[in-house]
Amino acid sequence: MRLTVIGCGDAFGSGGRFNTCFLVEARRSTILIDCGASSMVALHRQSVDTNAVDGVILTHLHGDHFGGLPFLLLDAQFLGRRDKPLLIVGPPGTRDRLSAAMDVYFPGSSATKWRFVLQVEELAAGSSHQALALEIRTEEVVHYSGAPSTAVRVSDGSHVLAYSGDTEWTDVLFGVADGADLFIVECYDFSRKLAGHMNWPDIQSRLPKLNARRIMLTHMNPTMLAECEALRQTGVMLAEDGLIHHL
Repeated sequence: MRLTVIGCGDAFGSGGRFNTCFLVEARRSTILIDCGASSMVALHRQSVDTNAVDGVILTHLHGDHFGGLPFLLLDAQFLGRRDKPLLIVGPPGTRDRLSAAMDVYFPGSSATKWRFVLQVEELAAGSSHQALALEIRTEEVVHYSGAPSTAVRVSDGSHVLAYSGDTEWTDVLFGVADGADLFIVECYDFSRKLAGHMNWPDIQSRLPKLNARRIMLTHMNPTMLAECEALRQTGVMLAEDGLIHHL
């Protein structure tokens, strides 16, 4: 399994980073985990063939995590001339939110007659789903988005990638991270307590109990970015746009 960080920025693009989007090349499928508003620019910048993407897994329905989908779909329709199916897996509410976003960005576009098979599946938090030769498991986390926000765990039978999504600390993350080859965890602020997000003390105090081979911090605001050199000394990985990691 190969991970390419397409975007790892916060909602505001701190440090010039693109919104959240991870490209995962598994044994038998290629997926995006999240597709934030700036993701099409980032995908093109990294010369990613978006027609090779089999599916998109969404952690939650904030614009910096799913707002790139209308652009991805319309690019596939009109420029990419996509002809293979695309699966979107997200929390309950994904269909309606995606339709609404498309019609806000491009009025009437939700009624497009797609040239490819587009399937949207809503996965209840706390359940597992088999799709695209992957086992996808989600757990509800603490982050208000008008629909359930989730952490995700993806396995291709050989490797496991886990991702917290956006959230305050919640003990369900111990299970999400358990045994993962890589646990990507949001760490928004260096020290402040903020609703719906974690800070470095939240994570640092729990590192001994996070049973993952590697831990990568993402979704960092300026206070975190200013501490990158010191954070690297702790043994955690730091996400950067364009980073490639083999699990």
